[in-house]
Amino acid sequence: MFPTDQYINVKGVKTRYWTAGDKGLVILLIHGFGASVEIWQHNIESLAKFYRVYAIDIVGFGRSDKPEGPYTVSIMTEFVDAFMKAAGIDKASFVGLSFGGGICLQYALKYPQRVEKLVLVDSAGLGKELILSLRLMSLPIIGELMTKPSRKMAYLFFKPAVLNSKILNGEFTETYYKLFSLPGAQKAMLKVLRSLCTIFGPREDALHNTMSNLHKITASTLIVWGKQDAVLPLEQAYFARERIPNSQLYVFDQCGHMPNFEKPEEFNSTVLAFLSG
Repeated sequence: MFPTDQYINVKGVKTRYWTAGDKGLVILLIHGFGASVEIWQHNIESLAKFYRVYAIDIVGFGRSDKPEGPYTVSIMTEFVDAFMKAAGIDKASFVGLSFGGGICLQYALKYPQRVEKLVLVDSAGLGKELILSLRLMSLPIIGELMTKPSRKMAYLFFKPAVLNSKILNGEFTETYYKLFSLPGAQKAMLKVLRSLCTIFGPREDALHNTMSNLHKITASTLIVWGKQDAVLPLEQAYFARERIPNSQLYVFDQCGHMPNFEKPEEFNSTVLAFLSG
């Protein structure tokens, strides 16, 4: 049973979010590229036993509005800050998956006073290696063909992100087929991707600001990574661990790019132990 869809106006953008829990500090869940609040479906209930949890559809994704205009990490970072203000959240612990982790890193660097703790889940922004399929999607025409909405496309999009593709069951694939089919979804998705990378990998300007400033992060940080991540290699986790002060690393064995979805019980207990400690 999923939380009820709720909507809030964030700088003119009708923004969908889920919320659960009524005690403790706030946790803000930021999904990855192409995903939505549904990617946290196995995590929210466990986290909400101890915290007030919010999961949001970033502008351009899920059921949030998909306005015309640029989609960059800095715009997404400001969007997250505007959501917090609209929802009356002064400070939160951030949990960011993949592209969402990249947003959380930028947020922690720009607004350190608003970040309680930081959990980076197979985070973007930590290295130059990136799976070929995403780099191919950045190309004109090829990107449009690869992201044309269908059930097969939805399945193939997420398949490299998990080690056990059986968990991408009919319901999961059907959910994302519907989300990818929404008006403006494909266009927004490609705009985001092309702002982040080219056929050669992540854009230098998108990477440099994060990678060169990791030592400035003040929040206590947990880095979690799937050992068999085929999207972003495990080496990037070690890179972050060496550079972020007051950070620790937890590696999930037999797990791909989304440990929160693929190993939810282990993920939930690991994150809760970190947040309470």
